[in-house]
Amino acid sequence: MNMDERIKRINALYHKSQEEGLTEEEKAEQARLRKEYVASVRANLRGQLDNITIINQDGTKENLGEKFGGRQE
Repeated sequence: MNMDERIKRINALYHKSQEEGLTEEEKAEQARLRKEYVASVRANLRGQLDNITIINQDGTKENLGEKFGGRQE
């Protein structure tokens, strides 16, 4: 299941929960899909942030991924 399909399913489950409620299996699926989505967003953001390079005033380049990339906060 790709990300677009996951998002559509998350939205469908949300709308169903508002209209008629969810079964326990659907609630578990919704929680799992949301967790996968958040993990994907975090991984994408981390990848983007790790590729940022700052050019200091003295002209040196500093890659933030190399400097801070290994930290887990």
